[in-house]
Amino acid sequence: MAPVKNTKIKSVPPAPPVDLATNYFSRRLKQLRTERGWSLDVLASASGVSRSMLSQVERNQANPTLAVAFRIATAFEMSLAELVETPGAMSSLVVIRAGDHAYHYRSDADCRIRTLSPLHLEKDVEFYEVQLREGGALRSAAHFEGTREFLTVQKGRVKVESADDSEDLERGDSVNYRADVPHAIINTGKGDAVVFLVDIYR
Repeated sequence: MAPVKNTKIKSVPPAPPVDLATNYFSRRLKQLRTERGWSLDVLASASGVSRSMLSQVERNQANPTLAVAFRIATAFEMSLAELVETPGAMSSLVVIRAGDHAYHYRSDADCRIRTLSPLHLEKDVEFYEVQLREGGALRSAAHFEGTREFLTVQKGRVKVESADDSEDLERGDSVNYRADVPHAIINTGKGDAVVFLVDIYR
């Protein structure tokens, strides 16, 4: 057997610290965690960052590396820029690009759902674009009590069901209905159907 050659393994340098206004970042981190009612242990589990590191960052005793900041942002369903930007530095416009797959909520043979509302906001309104293939349906169990859906048909023909009630809709038609009961959107036309859907929670 040939002798094993000694090979030098190059060590990978750690990610550099993020150049943050750490005072702001520590307050921002604690604010986001408190708003969600998360303990340090919950955030540690969601982010993969140790509880001790998170505690040091919150107390402004450590400046996180880029990798750590990215993991924290991901846990909060935010981009790194949204997490670290200081107040007033970000644009007041939040754009969701058509090709951004982070907003593709579901995609299969029958249905594609793209969320059009920001992922990271605590909200009581959600906005979706729903594309149903020919013969496809989106069937949903009851949502929280008091939830209503507002639907507008952009393309095609659909049937909307809410409990025992149903209506046929064509392009330009709108309907709102209870979504705290079993409900469905069914493509009853030829070709794809596209609808815009708003969920409002009480």
